[in-house]
Amino acid sequence: MPEHQNIEYKSSWHDDYLKWICGFANAQGGRIYIGKDDTGKVIGVEDYKRPMDEIPNKIKNLMGITAEVNLLREDGKRFIEIAVQSYSVPISLRGRYYYRSGSVKQELTGNSLNEFLLKRAGQTWDNVIEPRATFADIDEKSVKAYLVMSKEKGRLPDVEGLTTEEIFEKLRLLENGQLKRAAIILFGKDPCRFYPNVFMKMGRFVKDDADLRFQEVEEGNIIILLRNVLEQLIQKFLIRNIEFEGMYRIETPEYPMPALREMLLNAMVHRNYMGSFTQIRVYDDKILIWNDGGLPEGINVESLKRTHFSKPRNLLIADVCFKGGLIDSWGRGTLRIIDTCKEAGLPDPELAERDGGFFVTLFKNNLTEEQLKKLGLNERQIDAILFYKTKGEITSSEYAEKYSVSDRTARTDLTELVAKELLIKQGDYKTTRFYFR
Repeated sequence: MPEHQNIEYKSSWHDDYLKWICGFANAQGGRIYIGKDDTGKVIGVEDYKRPMDEIPNKIKNLMGITAEVNLLREDGKRFIEIAVQSYSVPISLRGRYYYRSGSVKQELTGNSLNEFLLKRAGQTWDNVIEPRATFADIDEKSVKAYLVMSKEKGRLPDVEGLTTEEIFEKLRLLENGQLKRAAIILFGKDPCRFYPNVFMKMGRFVKDDADLRFQEVEEGNIIILLRNVLEQLIQKFLIRNIEFEGMYRIETPEYPMPALREMLLNAMVHRNYMGSFTQIRVYDDKILIWNDGGLPEGINVESLKRTHFSKPRNLLIADVCFKGGLIDSWGRGTLRIIDTCKEAGLPDPELAERDGGFFVTLFKNNLTEEQLKKLGLNERQIDAILFYKTKGEITSSEYAEKYSVSDRTARTDLTELVAKELLIKQGDYKTTRFYFR
């Protein structure tokens, strides 16, 4: 049996493996086998009495926990099993904290340690009191705008005639009369005065990341950022497609507004506010939004492409945004982004984790007839791209039949589309299929 996230195989004992035990205790628990090779084959432990005596004592004395240490036998060879349970309180080894993530043991430091300790204490960053803040730091205009939005959705209990302080009590943004961090992030006049990285930076790039043409920075609370960043993108960063219906001029953005809005809200609601600022990169053919903070435990990128449970990092911020009608609480944000892109005829967005954070990329539709002509495609190839792109794939036999050409001509045309990076070829001979990028 190969190693996986809950099992480690070690040929012999070394005190450094106490870090693995600490990591298991802080994660989902796990087992370490001493006397097995990397494949799980028993190679045996010669002097097993000494580690059987020492390991339990070291675990107890250095970490304050207990673990089952069992002596087992297989094929006449003895090996040791160390079974570690998961602990709800943070466990340290010589003042350091370790965590098992996937199949990797990592030391928690800085922001990741702070977030871990808060979580173990049953807290989230946004639910902590901000002792420096008073109601003089709250922007009343943002509160009023929020109340208008919440009234439209009907998710907020009746707040008619209540003061801002009473409303904040209902939203659980106060504790013993003191404002919580979430109140500043959601409604603060100047959140950056309290948390320096609470802003968004937008950059317009052309050829690559080294070709930055201009940039803008937007500061403010979530209500203000959502409005101002969308306005900046539309007015300065994105091209608006212009059409006329009779005497009326109709402008549509390059990317669907519901998708852009959802991307921004996801970044603001789920970001790690102890980490770096949110970054938006606009290119000729795509737009990318990155926020600090990886996906929550138990959620991966594939989960986001289907119905999944919501696990917000900032529970209080997410709850207030839900009551205001800004977001759903059912984990449908990424699905809405994907669906709106499909409805707009755009390629599927890219969802990925990178550099300790999470990003979403929307791609522009480069498969218009005008653009395809510029690539030097023949009429058959252009028609095939426009006809089959919604289907997502095509075969040479389908192509040959539709355009009444030989199999050889069909393969030549499709191979040219692969060379121009419009299609991806998979399989050989009769199993060959061509997929749209």
